[in-house]
Amino acid sequence: MNGSATSRGFEDPRPNPPQPPVTFVELTWVEKRIEAWIRFGRHTCEEIIDHRRRVLGFPANTVFAFVRWASNDFGTTVSRLDIVRAVDAGEPCQTVPFVRPGGEILLKINGWPKVEQVLQVIDAIEAHGIDPTAVSPDYWRHAHNRLVAGQVPRAYTMEQHRAFLLRRRVGP
Repeated sequence: MNGSATSRGFEDPRPNPPQPPVTFVELTWVEKRIEAWIRFGRHTCEEIIDHRRRVLGFPANTVFAFVRWASNDFGTTVSRLDIVRAVDAGEPCQTVPFVRPGGEILLKINGWPKVEQVLQVIDAIEAHGIDPTAVSPDYWRHAHNRLVAGQVPRAYTMEQHRAFLLRRRVGP
């Protein structure tokens, strides 16, 4: 039937190929009120909802940094940065506002001074020529724990990054 059956309204008997799992992040931008943006990460799809909102899709096992800031007439109400690994289908995940279905939270920081510290850590990593999406998840957990404890995270070095890449190559 060389495709003529579908043109006459019959269903195509071929099954649809399974779609790869995607984690969706809703971004909103209302100047000086609500600002949500991606600091790093590679999205594979985008849907523009209106001039203030869009949704980005991240494939499974990719890492991204999601920054949210909001204010009202009395000042800042939310300053938050999450570094999240997009999960695979059926994999357990943690909920993150505006992230569907959720992800593995590698770092979660609240409060603008600490968010600024994480942004500086990301800048320092990029200054070494390292893509933050390729940084060891263990490092992001380390940075989270140090910042929550009121300490400065250790710097992420090229040697540490090389060791992580080698470990990932030989691991399962």
